[in-house]
Amino acid sequence: MNAVIAAVGVMLILSLSRVHVVIALIVGALVGGLTGGLGIDATLKAFNSGLGGGATVALSYALLGAFAVAIAKSGLAHALADKALAMVDRQHATSGGNVKWLLIGLLWVVAIASQNILPIHIAFIPLLVPPLLYVLTKLQLDRRLIACVMTFGLITPYMFLPVGFGNIFLNEILLANVARSGVDISGINITHAMGIPALGMVFGLAMAFISYRKKRVYDLAKIEQVEQAAVQYNPLSLMIAGVAIASAFVVQLLLDSMIIGALVGFLIFSVSGIVKWRETDDLFTEGMKMMAMIGFIMIAASGFAEVMKATGQVQTLVESSAAWINHSKGVGALLMLLVGLLVTMGIGSSFSTVPILAAIFVPLCVQLGFSPMAIVCIVGTAGALGDAGSPASDSTLGPTSGLNIDGQHHHIWDTVVPTFLHYNLPLLAFGWVAAMVL
Repeated sequence: MNAVIAAVGVMLILSLSRVHVVIALIVGALVGGLTGGLGIDATLKAFNSGLGGGATVALSYALLGAFAVAIAKSGLAHALADKALAMVDRQHATSGGNVKWLLIGLLWVVAIASQNILPIHIAFIPLLVPPLLYVLTKLQLDRRLIACVMTFGLITPYMFLPVGFGNIFLNEILLANVARSGVDISGINITHAMGIPALGMVFGLAMAFISYRKKRVYDLAKIEQVEQAAVQYNPLSLMIAGVAIASAFVVQLLLDSMIIGALVGFLIFSVSGIVKWRETDDLFTEGMKMMAMIGFIMIAASGFAEVMKATGQVQTLVESSAAWINHSKGVGALLMLLVGLLVTMGIGSSFSTVPILAAIFVPLCVQLGFSPMAIVCIVGTAGALGDAGSPASDSTLGPTSGLNIDGQHHHIWDTVVPTFLHYNLPLLAFGWVAAMVL
């Protein structure tokens, strides 16, 4: 059996069986390494060498957790939550319908903006979602819908709009790697190439609103234990919080460092007195605990990806798939998209998958007679497939980190499975159609 299929299959089976994702990634990497002929020593060496790749992201999220706790201490996010809660109470007769759509729209817009207008990716989630969770629970909103809404905003903009993270994915990674593989990309409109797959994401979001339209009851007492329903705040604390957030974002954009940005924001809270010096250590530790899971998963995912690369069987998987194509463009496009789905679900990053796939897919696409526009679409869609629905992707880990602070939102069954069903399946179908018509 191919090592990539074995590793990803074991990881997914264990994750769906409610084994912790970190353990599932480690066991999957071991299975993949041994299946690929690396042996136990070489597998562990490759896994350990890959761990450092996730350390920067893990530290970034740990500092973001501390920053998020400091913001909660200031009362800024709770002021927003209190306003929303008051609106819910006023509209009790209509079940707070207008507020529900307002909050869903807010999270959707902020998620989209986090990819281009203010490219902070998932950094907004630990800052904004936990204080709003009490209101969302009062409205009995199904958190699976919120996970789908945020995941849509985290993925669709970068795979369609060449701005912010989209500029990196579409221009610097996708088009650059396709051109490097020998295809003339001059005159290609990247938004046109990825337009139909993006419609697949829109279709999936619409289906999520149907799937999770019913109310779902959560325990309010559990939220109150970890996220206070009422926090004391005043105009000064709110102003300082605004300055801290703005400073953190500006520093992050200028230095391209989420770590330094979060640290600057946290220091402003400390110097201003919003966070007492004697409380700094405990508050910092509390924030790091909040984001510890996502950090460890990202570290383990980097080790997993390194083992997959060390086996050399990503190329073998593609080559063996090519044997089934038999010069059929339809079968070829479908198999390439399925391979992209498998690889991205294992690695957890579309940005890392495209360079791996482009070197093998592009010559195959040329041989099958696909147009340059269709080639860009196939490689881009194959890379984006699996970002939603991957246990190790920050596009699923981010929503879980905000929605599970009270332990009532399971990462696999409440984020990974819903986003897989509502985004990967439509993206697979729409991507295949696009490959056939472009």
